[in-house]
Amino acid sequence: MRQGWRWFGPDDPTPLAWVRQAGATDVVTALHDMPNGTAWPEAAIARRRDEVAAAGLSWTVVESVPVTEAIKTGARGAKADLAAYAATLRALGAAGIRTVCYNFMPVLDWTRSDLTYALPDGSLALRFDAVAVAAFDLCLLQRPGAEADWPEDVIDEARARFAGMSQSDRDALTGTVLAGLPGAEEHWTLDAFRAALAAYDGMGPDDLRGTLAAFLEAVTPAAEEAGVRLVLHPDDPPRGLFGLPRVVSTAEDYAGIFDRVPSAASGMTFCVGSLGARADNDLPAMVDRFAERIGFVHLRSVTREDDRGSFHEAAHLEGDQPMVEILRRLRAVERARGVDLPMRPDHGHRILDDQAKAGGLPGYSAIGRLKGLAELRGVLAALA
Repeated sequence: MRQGWRWFGPDDPTPLAWVRQAGATDVVTALHDMPNGTAWPEAAIARRRDEVAAAGLSWTVVESVPVTEAIKTGARGAKADLAAYAATLRALGAAGIRTVCYNFMPVLDWTRSDLTYALPDGSLALRFDAVAVAAFDLCLLQRPGAEADWPEDVIDEARARFAGMSQSDRDALTGTVLAGLPGAEEHWTLDAFRAALAAYDGMGPDDLRGTLAAFLEAVTPAAEEAGVRLVLHPDDPPRGLFGLPRVVSTAEDYAGIFDRVPSAASGMTFCVGSLGARADNDLPAMVDRFAERIGFVHLRSVTREDDRGSFHEAAHLEGDQPMVEILRRLRAVERARGVDLPMRPDHGHRILDDQAKAGGLPGYSAIGRLKGLAELRGVLAALA
């Protein structure tokens, strides 16, 4: 497997020199300064590619070229945004970059309720606490109809927890859910978030599947022409949130997408942690089923805490996902296809002196990911 590392550009607190020292060979990055819906200039892509190459690394995966809300809702402006997306794919292909990871999550990117959840060993992890998110939805966002989306016991517990929160606790929860995490291109206030949700009023899962299919039908010809593969990241968490439909959460979701738009330029990002947050996803079986579609791999594990959807990020070889078996099957896919799949360790814990560093990105601590990459590299060496 090609061992990658996500890098957020020149302002990333982990410089490219450290990425190389960590043993990675590939960089996963994007032009995060480009506004959504704007075609990426060839010159800017070339500068980033050459900057990475000068550090002795290869830019092989773009994560990500964001899909605009207009495209997801089919609103006015979608046609221009689709044209810009297609132009970006052509420019990336011309620069020799062949894999583009993207997601189709409405409004929010990946969502957590706690960015510094303390584990028994003292390391700090990301956490999705269903009760905390319900408290935000019911008591802070005050979304109409929210009660219908949560079980009665969660509602009671959420209201009780909210009553015991200080104002600083409430502000922190709002900031964690809405302020934007690494990779998120939008940063919301409560009022702006409510307005963004309103754009999806009346949209159900079938409607969102329709706009996803329309997106792929519009841009895959450009991807095919450019020799670029679009690899769709699953929902994180893989469930509906805040009344928004989510349609990339299960094996059947992916199968439906590939049946509807069968182009080989349309593939999947196999994210172990996102898919593994659902107990009904059989991840080894999904590797086998989608062997020809997997184009990029996110390696992380989560521990499911209950049957209400709560989970936290586990160490890379721990948690509820059988990481060694998943890697064994991914290696079999590589041998059968004659490829080296790009992968990256994802969402490392904050450990050692990363806990004292200012300006670190949630989930992207240098030492936590270094530990994860070392563990994963050891498994791959044993499998080889």
